[in-house]
Amino acid sequence: MTQTAADNALSDSALDRLASGDAPVLETVFAMHLDALERSGLDPETYVCVRLAALVAMDAAPMSYAITFAAASDAGVSVEKAQSVLVALAPLVGTARITAAAGAILRAAMGADALAASAVPEQRTSSE
Repeated sequence: MTQTAADNALSDSALDRLASGDAPVLETVFAMHLDALERSGLDPETYVCVRLAALVAMDAAPMSYAITFAAASDAGVSVEKAQSVLVALAPLVGTARITAAAGAILRAAMGADALAASAVPEQRTSSE
């Protein structure tokens, strides 16, 4: 069965609400992470490193990395520390998973920069 524009879950009004800051799903996700940190008994730096390792292991989406790196910044986790986590994981998850994670992290960083600059990159056409 094919979907029509009317069948799409994210309508223009839903996207408008998200753009204006109405993001109950993201707010719930953030609250869940705060609760998990408190309940884990881990210090914030260790907690972020564990989250990063889990994201790599499950081949997470760039947005998941963006959320984790926002928490990493708050916890004082350095880029070097995050890279050390990836190095430590490589023998366990393999180079393909580490490379995919690095790409997702890069896409998350580029997306965050684009959002911060309030600039939306132009879509490429097949002639470029």
